Amino acid sequence: MNPTYRGLILDFGGVLTTPMKLNGQAFERSEGLTPGTYFRALVEHPEGVQVYSALEVGEASQDEWNRVIGGILGIDPTDLMRRALANLRPEPQIVTAAERARATGIKVAMLSNSFGIEPYNPYEDKGMWRDSFDAVILSELEGVRKPSPLIYRRALEALELEGSECVFVDDHAENLLPAETLGIRTIHHTTSPATTAALLDSLLPDRAPA
Repeated sequence: MNPTYRGLILDFGGVLTTPMKLNGQAFERSEGLTPGTYFRALVEHPEGVQVYSALEVGEASQDEWNRVIGGILGIDPTDLMRRALANLRPEPQIVTAAERARATGIKVAMLSNSFGIEPYNPYEDKGMWRDSFDAVILSELEGVRKPSPLIYRRALEALELEGSECVFVDDHAENLLPAETLGIRTIHHTTSPATTAALLDSLLPDRAPA
């Protein structure tokens, strides 16, 4: 028998949206960058890693990120985050599953390691801001990022639920274990059809998939 879940916590980039990798590849093409250059700037270049980590916890501004990443890539830093996320789109199946869950009274939260919200708010731009959720937990505003257990506790507090009452979805496996230690049921997002089926089975077991 399925337990009764009262809360759903969803990652933003790569879960509520189309894959980050595809978005990054499209950005590289649009800027005339060598394939892989953008990803290396974010996860390998020391200055890129540092400024991204600082942005996520509110210790660097989005403008600083634009300037540092633009400098590493050798491109115009003006409004760079907006350009970098231009090809990111809402993932229809996941968004619809979240809407169906919320319509039944399940509380739905977005939990994201932040891309910054000023001067460009990607969450609002993609139609996924505060009115779309019962709670929005951004690492920038919390001063802590996934996979720290503290940010999952903040999500539970915002929903006013216990861990055992919630399901959490993320596309990065390393972000799942801290949630599990709080009793949250986790789903590793790999494809939208598989995640949607798992969500409907967990949250709406008596309802056929749309």
